[in-house]
Amino acid sequence: MAGIVIEKGKSIHQNGQPFNSLQLITAGQVVVSFPGGNYLLGKGDVVGICEICSEIHFLDYSASENTTLVSYPLANPDGLYDLFRKYADISRFFLLSAFRQFNLLLQHSQVAEMNCSNMYQMLSRDIAEYQMLANRYRINRPLVLKDAEDMSAYLSDEAADLWLGSYYQGFYQLYAGEEYKALMSKIAVSVGTLRKCSLDFRKTYLSIEEQDQYLKQTLSYFFDESGADLFDHYYTMLCKLGADSTDTHQILERMEQMIILYRNNADTDCAHIEERIEVFHRMKGQYLNIQDQMMEQIAEGELPEELINSMNTILEYAKMPSEFLLNFKELVQKYKRLSDINSSDENAYALRKALIPAFLELYEAVFKNTLHDFMPPLPVMLFLYFGYIDEELAGTENCIYLCQLSQKLNKPSDTGVYTFYHWLLAIYNGMKEPSRNEFDQDYNEYIHKKKITGHYTDAEINAMLKDPWERVAYELHNMFPSVNKMTFGRITTYCPLFSKDNVLKKLDDSLVTSAKIGDALDTIRRVDFSAFYRESLDYENIDAMGKEQIHLEFLPDVILMPNVGIHGVMWQEIEGKKRNSNGRMMYSIFHMEDVTTTMIHLTGEFRWEMCKRVQGARWNDISELSLTSEYFDYVQFYRKNHDLSAEAKDKVGIALKRAKNSFKEMFIRDYQIWILFEGNGAPRLNKVARRILFTHCPFPADIDSTLSNNPLYSELLHRKKVKTATRLHHLEMLAKKLSSTKYGIPQTLKDEMDFVEFGNKM
Repeated sequence: MAGIVIEKGKSIHQNGQPFNSLQLITAGQVVVSFPGGNYLLGKGDVVGICEICSEIHFLDYSASENTTLVSYPLANPDGLYDLFRKYADISRFFLLSAFRQFNLLLQHSQVAEMNCSNMYQMLSRDIAEYQMLANRYRINRPLVLKDAEDMSAYLSDEAADLWLGSYYQGFYQLYAGEEYKALMSKIAVSVGTLRKCSLDFRKTYLSIEEQDQYLKQTLSYFFDESGADLFDHYYTMLCKLGADSTDTHQILERMEQMIILYRNNADTDCAHIEERIEVFHRMKGQYLNIQDQMMEQIAEGELPEELINSMNTILEYAKMPSEFLLNFKELVQKYKRLSDINSSDENAYALRKALIPAFLELYEAVFKNTLHDFMPPLPVMLFLYFGYIDEELAGTENCIYLCQLSQKLNKPSDTGVYTFYHWLLAIYNGMKEPSRNEFDQDYNEYIHKKKITGHYTDAEINAMLKDPWERVAYELHNMFPSVNKMTFGRITTYCPLFSKDNVLKKLDDSLVTSAKIGDALDTIRRVDFSAFYRESLDYENIDAMGKEQIHLEFLPDVILMPNVGIHGVMWQEIEGKKRNSNGRMMYSIFHMEDVTTTMIHLTGEFRWEMCKRVQGARWNDISELSLTSEYFDYVQFYRKNHDLSAEAKDKVGIALKRAKNSFKEMFIRDYQIWILFEGNGAPRLNKVARRILFTHCPFPADIDSTLSNNPLYSELLHRKKVKTATRLHHLEMLAKKLSSTKYGIPQTLKDEMDFVEFGNKM
């Protein structure tokens, strides 16, 4: 049969044209186009083979180079029987081409479905990010995206079954192999398979059409020719924030990701949108130049211009009464003139004492203004992060480092480590509850007490419960003053202002980072693996698990106070009244002591307080065995304890005096020994203290294995092995029981078995 030559670029069939023939490609190449993509056909492929069950073409075919086609008339699918009988020698090409084209289209559909999901997630993230920033900076322009509220994650009604890819790949291998002659002799099988492939191809095509429309609609929320889109909202925010905002870099990144998304998914370039992108890139270049200039000044060891007269910038920003500002400035000037800012003389003490409430009042005003200001100056952010107030008081070298560091602190960590500024933002945005005060009252209890005293009406109480600023104010008035002083450590010489005289070692070495906190926690968990686990019901699988207890880990939130200090503070073991919640530990952002040693001390205190919380009023009742009750009994009656030698009793007495007769403090010191020495195979504790800590702060399996030959631990290890074997047997029986039910074995039960085994596997 003679071939027809189609010149490069010429159309062969277009969407909507009547279907009446098939074309076998004997030379050249054809591009097949569909919504959102295309694929290529070459020698041996058949044009239109996947559309045999359709009266019209729904794909576009054109020659991508000079192409020779052999045409075979086909009025309807039934004509395939005659076609296969007449052209038995080439009919195999029809089937092979159909199978290959189906898999090409299916692969595109799977990629498009993933793109739909990714684009929706990006849209949801960017909308939430914009609303959060708009709330932070009090941007009154509402986010209006037409029909965005109706947008949902992509769910296809037309998607082809995933197994069809392997199904047709298998057919391709059969017809391409030696068995094809036997298969081709069964014309009905070949025709039936081809018709099914055509129907599956059509269904996949409809899914692609749906995906293409979804992608276009979602993309229009990022970029729309009208200009009413998310990119425009971000651009307006960027203009208001300016180059120096802590969130500017994040916004620039978001907008660049939008541009990449547009370039990868837009069918054609829109001149208006490209113009907007060009304007954005010019602004971005200017902003980066401003930041580069500041970093150049820092690199050259010069004080950045923005920090000159820092105190004036901060005080003007606070917008407080002039009387307060003049008084504060005078106090700071007197403080700077002291020959020794840490002097214990009466005048220096009185000056520091006067600065404390003034600093707190200023901090509150400045933070409140950042909530509705678009572009906080650099000195303001240094004030909020570090307690910085004056460039001379801080010293040029420290100022340069603080500037560099502030660029890295422009967004909160996702590891549970917060600067105090980001902690207040988390409370304001409802992500965290305010801390308990010195009287162990949480915010709700505090408000409830006001209601009982009758000082406020019900309407006022409800407004306070909902008002985010009231929650922040509670944190600033109740937790902040005490903890800032406690983390500073030197109570008699405490002053909240950042000063070079309080910097006892390099700031870079003393900076508390997420990595340092993570390393400290890992050091503890390698020895006391259950330190931050709580017993809890499995609420997610309560129908299956019933009242079976499982262990869940809740690592503490670590809040970095804006000072240079030497102490850590374990402020609360849980959040509010929720047992299953994170505790709160505080460090100075520049901690002059070893971070890990401090964390071990705080974890010992956490262990003690958490046990008291769980045991309630019976925390020291020896009839109910617990960490605190056993340790309390041990210390209270150590002189009568027959398991202690005379020498051991003397050491306990000395240790108790060093702990100022505080049972809690004595336990914390023993806990430090447990982590640092006993956990490393170097016994230091007496027999009784070791038994208590071994029982309630058990070692993991690898340490148990190391200690198995040590006679000091042989009895303890044997008891532990028996106890935990019983527990494991119980869990295994429960798992066996659940495996035959409709619930199956919950992942939480598997995790609980791993938890028990990790601590007891020899």
